[in-house]
This record gives sequence, structure tokens and C-alpha cells, in this order.
Amino acid sequence: MKRLLYAAALVVAGPAFGQGMPSPDGAEVYFVGLEDGATVTSPVTVHFGLRGMGVAPAGTDAPNTGHHHLLINRAPMGDGPDGAEEWLYGLPADENHRHFGAGQTEVTLDLPAGQHTLQLVLGDMNHVPHDPPVASGVITITVE
Repeated sequence: MKRLLYAAALVVAGPAFGQGMPSPDGAEVYFVGLEDGATVTSPVTVHFGLRGMGVAPAGTDAPNTGHHHLLINRAPMGDGPDGAEEWLYGLPADENHRHFGAGQTEVTLDLPAGQHTLQLVLGDMNHVPHDPPVASGVITITVE
């Protein structure tokens, strides 16, 4: 049923919904002050960095803007259970896919002790990754 609704949305919305808005050359999203392999305590505040583009709330139709999504404890973007479909239909919203559609640039997470993976992905006005995608590398942190 979910896939049928996505297909219907694509027919109605056309190509603008089926692919992300363009991103400029050199655009980059990254973690500020949090590196791969870091050991932290919970709660952990994660700051999002962005170069070459601006942050705008979801639904804002402006060139070279987007809003942050944080992927937690999942395969890298495009390698998840839905594979390439994530790129076409937008990012899901659940405990592993956090949306920051109001334009937020940080979040405080209560993570249990252990290792956790994090990845940032910039989404356009429709929560669809840009073309080409603006995504950080995956980092692994350990919560004590």
C-alpha cells in the first residue's frame, strides 16, 4: 500500500517530487565537534554543520537550501532496507531517521551505552535528498 501511495504521488507531483532539488558543487554537511571513534556520555548534543548551502524549514522552495536529517544506527544512506527508494521518495521518519524540518541545527540524544552510528543527510523542501546528495560520512561513537 505504501509503495502504491508513493507511485500515485509521483504521478501527481511529477518529476519535481521524484528527484531532489539540485545542490551546488562543493556543498557539504558534517558533524561539528564530534568525530568518528569519539567516546561520549549520554545525553549527547550533536551539532550539524553545512557549507555551500543554507538551512531552511521543510516546505521552503528556495534554491540551495535544505533541512537536516540524522540517520541513527542504520546502514549508510541508500543502503537501507528500501535501498535506492530512499533517494526517490524522501527519507522515512522513525527512530532511525530523525527529521529537523523546522531548520534546527542541533539535537540532544539520549542514547544507551554502546556503539552507535550517525550520518547527516540534507533534504530538500519535500524531505528528498538533493541531486547530487549532500550527505556526511557515517561516524561511529561510543556512549559510556
